Amino acid sequence: MIDYGQFCTVARGAEVFGERWTPLVVRELLCGSTRFNDIRRGLPRMSASLLTQRLRSLEETGVVKRVAGAAGGPAEYHLTGAGEELRPLVMALGEWGARWIGSRLKRGQLDAGFLMWDIRRFVHLDEFPRDRSVHIQFRFTDAHAGERRWWLVVEGGSADLCRDDPGPEPTLVVESTVLALTEIWTGDRDALDAVESRAVRVRGAARDARDLWRWLGRSAFANTREASRAER
Repeated sequence: MIDYGQFCTVARGAEVFGERWTPLVVRELLCGSTRFNDIRRGLPRMSASLLTQRLRSLEETGVVKRVAGAAGGPAEYHLTGAGEELRPLVMALGEWGARWIGSRLKRGQLDAGFLMWDIRRFVHLDEFPRDRSVHIQFRFTDAHAGERRWWLVVEGGSADLCRDDPGPEPTLVVESTVLALTEIWTGDRDALDAVESRAVRVRGAARDARDLWRWLGRSAFANTREASRAER
């Protein structure tokens, strides 16, 4: 752990929260991930051994508690009261980044897997049709091999993200670059403008295609980013 050698509580707090990857581990826990593999899905470029170290460190400092899984299942990680108090810090950091840094993404910062995982956990389930399942296939034209096809399956009030074809004919097929869909998700680009310019192509029934963006929603910080762009 970082040691600034100062009694100042800013320094002491930064020793816990400022460790590399730690803010993102806390972000994943705040977003509802409790199992090790789910946390890793939100941090695909973090090694399993380093994640183990960070979780252990957070447990030692009282930010996280490890609990046995139900019916012999895998252990779960939950934020303590101290960990939950980090929520406004994480949100404020995200809002600041959306307002003052924005995306300006480099190629190495684009990640189809994290993008799809973020979409999956924040989809607007209450906006999807209640009388049928919806299968949305995403095709990324520029993703790494093995990350070019994704399926978002929404049925029975829950959403699943699949790497393999789940079988039924897709309700919609969305074809895009990783950058274009990321820009829509983060508030850097308007979805309808991206479709009109053919940066994103949506195939399927016209009504479903129109409802797609209402179903998916956007990042928690997209409104801030959009407002920031409008001000400049």
